[in-house]
Amino acid sequence: MKKTNFITAISSTALLTLSAAANAQETWTMTSTWPDSLGLIEIDRHWVETVNKLTDGELSIEFRAGGTLMPSTEVFDATETGSIEASGDWPGYWAGTDSAFSPLGTTTMLFNGVDYLNWIMQWGGWELYQEVYGKYNLVYLPYGIVGSESGLMGGVPITSLNDIDGKRVRLAGRDQGRVLSGLGGSQVSLSGAEIYQAIERGVVEAMEFNTPGVDYDAGFAEVVDHWTVPGWHQTGSVLGVMINKDAWDSLSEQTQGKLKIAAESTMAWSLSWLERKSTEGAESFIEAGVEIHKLSEEDLEKIQKITNQVIVQSACENPMTAQVYHSMVSYLEHYSTWRDLTVPFNMSRTTDNLPSLEELEACINQ
Repeated sequence: MKKTNFITAISSTALLTLSAAANAQETWTMTSTWPDSLGLIEIDRHWVETVNKLTDGELSIEFRAGGTLMPSTEVFDATETGSIEASGDWPGYWAGTDSAFSPLGTTTMLFNGVDYLNWIMQWGGWELYQEVYGKYNLVYLPYGIVGSESGLMGGVPITSLNDIDGKRVRLAGRDQGRVLSGLGGSQVSLSGAEIYQAIERGVVEAMEFNTPGVDYDAGFAEVVDHWTVPGWHQTGSVLGVMINKDAWDSLSEQTQGKLKIAAESTMAWSLSWLERKSTEGAESFIEAGVEIHKLSEEDLEKIQKITNQVIVQSACENPMTAQVYHSMVSYLEHYSTWRDLTVPFNMSRTTDNLPSLEELEACINQ
């Protein structure tokens, strides 16, 4: 073989090897906290399908429904240690590990769904998710926005806050439980799969789970007679995917960018998808004969007062929690300059009764 042909052959082989390495497909295993029976899993699937399309062979995510690989309570540890590369979640489930996860997942009487979207995308929220999850060897991509949840449903009427006193209520969330306690109720922690039977058997008098569409699909119209609105306990929520940091770092910057694009796209889709499902779910509950009760403005003002106290209490127990809440309240105060000029066409919750920024700042610096 001539020298030039030999060099050409070696060069061609090297280029093919480099090309193959560059195009090598990485495969991830991902699960979720949601089983197939709960509609929220469609948000996980939407993100996975979008990623698999956008990455075009660079990354393939094999998705398994919650409970098929391990109990949902174990997915945080499994993702942190790298047993699996990723898992869809609701941040509030990990508040027992770090209370800062609580407001990252949902708030009581603070954010609605659009507020979460604004805060994450433009007011520093995304960075705080990375800071909190980053302590556990995780990268976090918020990709689901949930609007106001249904409210309280059950077998007995709750027409005012007086009716909550002494009631056992299935309620998710650390700070939500504290607010409920301030109203005289007792928080009962149950997984989504346990709620139906708990209501049917009278283990709890009232429950909340998610939005009307998700709640109706879970069959709750078969076991509840009364529904109290609005859903003050979770006025907005976030879902997302936690990714093992080592798995994330193994991706090229280009692929990482595509995962972020898929998350932003899914976040916008989820908000409108759930609002449509909420409308249809509400219609279905009404058609099923469930009686609706609406809390008074006075009752909501009382809940807001207790909530503001709980937020400051939680903030002073953990400087990171204080930092998250401080960022949220700062956003609401800043955005109000424009928001309040657009009433009644505004896209954010309008309220002047907010937790004290000064008290939250003191909690950060204590």
